[in-house]
Amino acid sequence: MLRLGKLDNDDLDRLVLKKFRRVRPESLSSPTIGQDCAVVDIGSDLLVLSCDPITSASVAHLGRLTVHVSCNDAAAAGAEPVGLLVTLLMPPTGTMEQIAQIADDLSSAAQLANVDILGGHTEITDAVTRAVTSATVIARQPRNQALCGMRPGDEIVMTKWAALEGTTILAEDFVDRLSTVPTELLDAARTLTGSLSIVPESRIAMQFGAVAMHDVTEGGVLGAGWELGYANACAVEIDSAKIPVREETRALCEALSLDPLRLIGSGSLLIACKDGKTLCTALERSGIAAAVIGKAIEGKLSFVDGQPLDEPHADELYRLYAQQ
Repeated sequence: MLRLGKLDNDDLDRLVLKKFRRVRPESLSSPTIGQDCAVVDIGSDLLVLSCDPITSASVAHLGRLTVHVSCNDAAAAGAEPVGLLVTLLMPPTGTMEQIAQIADDLSSAAQLANVDILGGHTEITDAVTRAVTSATVIARQPRNQALCGMRPGDEIVMTKWAALEGTTILAEDFVDRLSTVPTELLDAARTLTGSLSIVPESRIAMQFGAVAMHDVTEGGVLGAGWELGYANACAVEIDSAKIPVREETRALCEALSLDPLRLIGSGSLLIACKDGKTLCTALERSGIAAAVIGKAIEGKLSFVDGQPLDEPHADELYRLYAQQ
Protein backbone atom coordinates (compact mmCIF):
# COMPACT_ATOMS: atom_id res chain seq x y z
CA MET A 1 0.00 0.00 0.00
CA LEU A 2 1.26 3.48 -0.86
CA ARG A 3 1.63 6.03 1.91
CA LEU A 4 -0.03 9.43 1.73
CA GLY A 5 1.85 12.41 0.36
CA LYS A 6 4.49 12.97 -2.27
CA LEU A 7 6.68 10.17 -3.57
CA ASP A 8 10.14 10.04 -2.03
CA ASN A 9 12.58 11.84 -4.31
CA ASP A 10 14.42 8.65 -5.29
CA ASP A 11 11.16 6.95 -6.30
CA LEU A 12 9.94 10.06 -8.11
CA ASP A 13 13.15 10.30 -10.09
CA ARG A 14 13.34 6.57 -10.89
CA LEU A 15 9.67 5.86 -11.63
CA VAL A 16 8.61 9.14 -13.24
CA LEU A 17 11.04 11.94 -14.03
CA LYS A 18 13.79 9.96 -15.81
CA LYS A 19 11.28 8.70 -18.37
CA PHE A 20 10.73 12.12 -19.92
CA ARG A 21 12.95 13.55 -22.66
CA ARG A 22 12.81 16.93 -24.34
CA VAL A 23 12.09 16.84 -28.05
CA ARG A 24 10.98 20.43 -28.70
CA PRO A 25 13.49 23.30 -29.06
CA GLU A 26 11.03 25.64 -27.32
CA SER A 27 11.30 23.65 -24.08
CA LEU A 28 14.02 25.17 -21.92
CA SER A 29 13.64 22.88 -18.92
CA SER A 30 12.94 19.28 -17.99
CA PRO A 31 11.10 18.07 -14.89
CA THR A 32 13.52 17.61 -12.02
CA ILE A 33 13.50 17.40 -8.23
CA GLY A 34 13.39 20.75 -6.49
CA GLN A 35 12.06 22.72 -9.45
CA ASP A 36 8.34 23.43 -9.59
CA CYS A 37 8.13 25.31 -12.90
CA ALA A 38 8.65 24.58 -16.58
CA VAL A 39 10.04 27.25 -18.92
CA VAL A 40 9.09 27.54 -22.59
CA ASP A 41 10.54 29.92 -25.18
CA ILE A 42 7.66 31.75 -26.88
CA GLY A 43 9.65 34.50 -28.55
CA SER A 44 9.76 37.87 -26.81
CA ASP A 45 9.24 36.55 -23.26
CA LEU A 46 9.59 33.23 -21.50
CA LEU A 47 6.44 31.28 -20.63
CA VAL A 48 6.55 29.81 -17.11
CA LEU A 49 4.15 26.99 -16.19
CA SER A 50 3.43 24.97 -13.08
CA CYS A 51 0.63 22.72 -11.84
CA ASP A 52 -0.47 21.77 -8.33
CA PRO A 53 -3.32 19.83 -6.74
CA ILE A 54 -4.96 20.91 -3.49
CA THR A 55 -5.94 17.71 -1.70
CA SER A 56 -5.78 18.60 1.99
CA ALA A 57 -7.98 21.66 2.40
CA SER A 58 -11.58 22.07 3.47
CA VAL A 59 -14.13 23.53 1.06
CA ALA A 60 -13.97 26.77 3.05
CA HIS A 61 -10.43 27.52 1.82
CA LEU A 62 -10.08 25.39 -1.30
CA GLY A 63 -10.57 28.15 -3.87
CA ARG A 64 -8.23 30.59 -2.17
CA LEU A 65 -5.48 28.00 -1.71
CA THR A 66 -5.80 26.87 -5.33
CA VAL A 67 -5.06 30.38 -6.58
CA HIS A 68 -2.29 31.26 -4.13
CA VAL A 69 -0.39 27.95 -4.22
CA SER A 70 -0.36 27.98 -8.03
CA CYS A 71 0.69 31.62 -8.32
CA ASN A 72 3.35 31.08 -5.66
CA ASP A 73 5.16 28.53 -7.81
CA ALA A 74 5.44 31.01 -10.66
CA ALA A 75 6.46 33.84 -8.33
CA ALA A 76 9.21 31.66 -6.83
CA ALA A 77 10.63 31.35 -10.35
CA GLY A 78 10.68 35.14 -10.64
CA ALA A 79 7.77 35.18 -13.10
CA GLU A 80 4.54 37.20 -13.17
CA PRO A 81 1.39 35.04 -12.94
CA VAL A 82 -1.16 35.79 -15.67
CA GLY A 83 -3.89 33.16 -15.36
CA LEU A 84 -4.99 29.73 -14.17
CA LEU A 85 -6.62 26.64 -15.62
CA VAL A 86 -8.50 24.89 -12.80
CA THR A 87 -9.91 21.37 -12.56
CA LEU A 88 -12.46 20.78 -9.79
CA LEU A 89 -13.37 17.22 -8.79
CA MET A 90 -16.32 16.82 -6.42
CA PRO A 91 -17.44 13.62 -4.65
CA PRO A 92 -21.09 12.51 -4.99
CA THR A 93 -21.56 13.52 -1.34
CA GLY A 94 -20.80 17.14 -2.21
CA THR A 95 -23.41 19.81 -2.83
CA MET A 96 -24.18 22.42 -5.48
CA GLU A 97 -23.72 25.06 -2.77
CA GLN A 98 -20.16 23.86 -2.19
CA ILE A 99 -19.38 24.03 -5.90
CA ALA A 100 -20.70 27.59 -5.98
CA GLN A 101 -18.68 28.50 -2.88
CA ILE A 102 -15.46 27.16 -4.37
CA ALA A 103 -16.09 29.07 -7.61
CA ASP A 104 -16.79 32.26 -5.65
CA ASP A 105 -13.56 31.83 -3.70
CA LEU A 106 -11.59 31.15 -6.89
CA SER A 107 -12.99 34.34 -8.42
CA SER A 108 -12.30 36.51 -5.37
CA ALA A 109 -8.76 35.18 -4.89
CA ALA A 110 -7.96 35.56 -8.59
CA GLN A 111 -9.03 39.20 -8.53
CA LEU A 112 -6.88 39.88 -5.47
CA ALA A 113 -3.92 38.14 -7.15
CA ASN A 114 -4.52 40.05 -10.41
CA VAL A 115 -4.83 36.86 -12.46
CA ASP A 116 -7.58 35.42 -14.64
CA ILE A 117 -9.32 32.07 -14.36
CA LEU A 118 -8.84 31.05 -18.00
CA GLY A 119 -10.79 27.79 -18.00
CA GLY A 120 -10.59 24.23 -16.74
CA HIS A 121 -12.93 21.35 -15.95
CA THR A 122 -15.59 20.55 -13.32
CA GLU A 123 -16.72 17.00 -12.60
CA ILE A 124 -18.54 14.94 -9.97
CA THR A 125 -16.78 11.61 -9.47
CA ASP A 126 -16.54 8.82 -6.93
CA ALA A 127 -12.79 8.73 -7.59
CA VAL A 128 -12.47 11.32 -4.78
CA THR A 129 -13.92 11.40 -1.28
CA ARG A 130 -13.55 15.16 -0.80
CA ALA A 131 -13.36 18.20 -3.04
CA VAL A 132 -10.06 18.34 -4.94
CA THR A 133 -8.67 20.98 -7.29
CA SER A 134 -5.72 20.88 -9.65
CA ALA A 135 -4.55 24.09 -11.27
CA THR A 136 -2.02 25.08 -13.92
CA VAL A 137 -0.61 28.59 -13.70
CA ILE A 138 0.50 30.46 -16.80
CA ALA A 139 3.10 33.17 -16.15
CA ARG A 140 5.47 35.36 -18.12
CA GLN A 141 9.09 36.28 -17.49
CA PRO A 142 11.25 38.78 -19.40
CA ARG A 143 14.40 37.16 -20.74
CA ASN A 144 16.67 39.52 -18.82
CA GLN A 145 15.09 38.65 -15.44
CA ALA A 146 15.85 34.95 -15.19
CA LEU A 147 17.33 33.84 -11.86
CA CYS A 148 21.02 32.94 -12.16
CA GLY A 149 21.15 30.25 -9.45
CA MET A 150 22.37 29.91 -5.86
CA ARG A 151 26.06 29.40 -5.13
CA PRO A 152 28.00 28.54 -1.93
CA GLY A 153 28.26 31.60 0.28
CA ASP A 154 24.88 33.04 -0.70
CA GLU A 155 22.60 33.85 2.23
CA ILE A 156 19.10 32.36 2.58
CA VAL A 157 16.28 34.68 3.56
CA MET A 158 12.90 33.36 4.72
CA THR A 159 9.77 35.50 4.52
CA LYS A 160 6.92 35.53 7.07
CA TRP A 161 6.60 32.45 9.32
CA ALA A 162 6.84 28.67 9.20
CA ALA A 163 3.82 26.44 8.51
CA LEU A 164 1.36 29.19 7.58
CA GLU A 165 -0.83 27.01 5.38
CA GLY A 166 -0.57 24.08 7.76
CA THR A 167 -1.66 26.26 10.66
CA THR A 168 -4.85 27.30 8.87
CA ILE A 169 -5.63 23.69 7.92
CA LEU A 170 -5.11 22.43 11.47
CA ALA A 171 -7.40 25.14 12.87
CA GLU A 172 -10.19 24.20 10.44
CA ASP A 173 -9.93 20.44 9.95
CA PHE A 174 -8.71 19.24 13.36
CA VAL A 175 -10.47 21.61 15.74
CA ASP A 176 -12.01 18.64 17.58
CA ARG A 177 -8.51 17.61 18.67
CA LEU A 178 -7.43 21.09 19.76
CA SER A 179 -9.51 21.55 22.94
CA THR A 180 -6.39 22.51 24.90
CA VAL A 181 -5.57 25.41 22.58
CA PRO A 182 -6.97 28.81 23.68
CA THR A 183 -9.79 30.15 21.49
CA GLU A 184 -7.89 33.33 20.69
CA LEU A 185 -5.02 31.33 19.21
CA LEU A 186 -7.41 29.24 17.08
CA ASP A 187 -9.03 32.44 15.81
CA ALA A 188 -5.61 33.91 15.03
CA ALA A 189 -4.64 30.73 13.17
CA ARG A 190 -7.68 30.98 10.91
CA THR A 191 -6.86 34.56 9.91
CA LEU A 192 -3.55 33.44 8.41
CA THR A 193 -5.36 32.47 5.19
CA GLY A 194 -4.83 36.10 4.19
CA SER A 195 -1.04 35.64 4.24
CA LEU A 196 -0.62 32.77 1.78
CA SER A 197 0.55 34.69 -1.30
CA ILE A 198 4.28 35.16 -1.91
CA VAL A 199 3.84 37.23 -5.07
CA PRO A 200 4.60 40.57 -3.29
CA GLU A 201 7.87 39.36 -1.73
CA SER A 202 8.93 37.73 -4.98
CA ARG A 203 8.71 41.08 -6.77
CA ILE A 204 10.77 42.77 -4.08
CA ALA A 205 13.33 39.96 -4.07
CA MET A 206 13.83 40.31 -7.82
CA GLN A 207 14.69 43.98 -7.28
CA PHE A 208 17.14 43.29 -4.45
CA GLY A 209 19.46 40.63 -5.74
CA ALA A 210 17.61 37.30 -5.58
CA VAL A 211 19.59 34.57 -7.36
CA ALA A 212 17.27 31.65 -6.55
CA MET A 213 13.92 31.18 -4.78
CA HIS A 214 11.78 28.31 -3.54
CA ASP A 215 8.32 28.52 -2.01
CA VAL A 216 7.64 26.55 1.15
CA THR A 217 5.02 23.85 0.54
CA GLU A 218 4.88 20.16 1.54
CA GLY A 219 7.77 19.24 3.79
CA GLY A 220 7.84 22.68 5.39
CA VAL A 221 10.76 25.06 5.71
CA LEU A 222 13.33 22.32 6.13
CA GLY A 223 12.05 20.41 3.11
CA ALA A 224 12.09 23.59 1.02
CA GLY A 225 15.63 24.34 2.15
CA TRP A 226 16.82 20.89 1.11
CA GLU A 227 15.11 21.23 -2.28
CA LEU A 228 16.59 24.71 -2.81
CA GLY A 229 20.06 23.27 -2.39
CA TYR A 230 19.38 20.23 -4.57
CA ALA A 231 17.91 22.31 -7.39
CA ASN A 232 20.99 24.52 -7.42
CA ALA A 233 23.59 21.71 -7.25
CA CYS A 234 24.88 22.66 -3.81
CA ALA A 235 23.72 22.30 -0.21
CA VAL A 236 22.37 24.50 2.58
CA GLU A 237 23.15 25.10 6.24
CA ILE A 238 20.16 26.22 8.31
CA ASP A 239 19.93 27.53 11.88
CA SER A 240 16.49 26.45 13.13
CA ALA A 241 16.59 29.00 15.96
CA LYS A 242 16.42 31.75 13.32
CA ILE A 243 13.27 30.34 11.65
CA PRO A 244 10.29 32.51 12.70
CA VAL A 245 7.32 30.53 14.07
CA ARG A 246 4.11 32.18 15.25
CA GLU A 247 2.69 31.51 18.72
CA GLU A 248 -0.51 30.00 17.34
CA THR A 249 1.47 27.65 15.10
CA ARG A 250 3.56 26.42 18.01
CA ALA A 251 0.43 25.85 20.11
CA LEU A 252 -1.41 23.86 17.45
CA CYS A 253 1.63 21.78 16.52
CA GLU A 254 2.41 21.03 20.17
CA ALA A 255 -1.18 19.89 20.77
CA LEU A 256 -0.99 17.52 17.79
CA SER A 257 2.66 16.45 18.24
CA LEU A 258 3.77 17.93 14.91
CA ASP A 259 7.03 19.58 13.85
CA PRO A 260 6.18 23.09 12.53
CA LEU A 261 9.40 23.17 10.51
CA ARG A 262 8.24 20.15 8.47
CA LEU A 263 4.59 21.20 8.10
CA ILE A 264 3.15 22.47 4.81
CA GLY A 265 3.88 26.17 4.63
CA SER A 266 2.53 28.03 1.58
CA GLY A 267 2.88 31.75 2.21
CA SER A 268 6.58 31.65 3.02
CA LEU A 269 9.37 32.07 0.48
CA LEU A 270 13.05 31.10 0.67
CA ILE A 271 15.28 33.54 -1.20
CA ALA A 272 18.97 33.07 -1.92
CA CYS A 273 20.92 36.31 -2.34
CA LYS A 274 24.34 37.85 -1.73
CA ASP A 275 23.18 40.34 0.94
CA GLY A 276 20.43 38.98 3.14
CA LYS A 277 20.35 41.94 5.53
CA THR A 278 19.63 44.44 2.75
CA LEU A 279 16.88 42.22 1.32
CA CYS A 280 15.28 41.78 4.76
CA THR A 281 15.25 45.55 5.24
CA ALA A 282 13.53 46.04 1.87
CA LEU A 283 10.93 43.38 2.66
CA GLU A 284 10.22 44.78 6.12
CA ARG A 285 9.76 48.28 4.67
CA SER A 286 6.88 46.76 2.70
CA GLY A 287 5.39 45.13 5.78
CA ILE A 288 6.73 41.62 5.04
CA ALA A 289 8.51 39.87 7.91
CA ALA A 290 11.85 38.36 6.91
CA ALA A 291 14.91 36.75 8.48
CA VAL A 292 18.23 35.29 7.37
CA ILE A 293 18.03 31.61 8.38
CA GLY A 294 21.10 30.10 6.74
CA LYS A 295 23.45 30.01 3.80
CA ALA A 296 24.44 27.91 0.80
CA ILE A 297 27.47 25.66 1.22
CA GLU A 298 29.66 23.39 -0.90
CA GLY A 299 28.79 19.73 -1.35
CA LYS A 300 25.65 17.62 -1.52
CA LEU A 301 24.92 17.16 2.20
CA SER A 302 22.76 19.84 3.80
CA PHE A 303 22.68 20.60 7.52
CA VAL A 304 20.31 21.98 10.15
CA ASP A 305 21.80 22.96 13.51
CA GLY A 306 24.98 21.11 12.55
CA GLN A 307 23.17 17.83 11.91
CA PRO A 308 22.59 16.30 8.44
CA LEU A 309 19.32 17.46 6.88
CA ASP A 310 17.49 14.57 5.25
CA GLU A 311 15.60 15.00 2.01
CA PRO A 312 11.89 15.70 2.59
CA HIS A 313 9.48 12.81 3.01
CA ALA A 314 5.73 12.87 3.72
CA ASP A 315 4.51 16.16 5.17
CA GLU A 316 3.57 16.21 8.86
CA LEU A 317 -0.04 16.85 7.87
CA TYR A 318 -0.46 13.44 6.27
CA ARG A 319 0.27 11.69 9.55
CA LEU A 320 -2.91 13.25 10.90
CA TYR A 321 -5.02 12.29 7.90
CA ALA A 322 -3.72 8.73 8.16
CA GLN A 323 -5.03 8.59 11.75
CA GLN A 324 -8.58 9.60 10.78
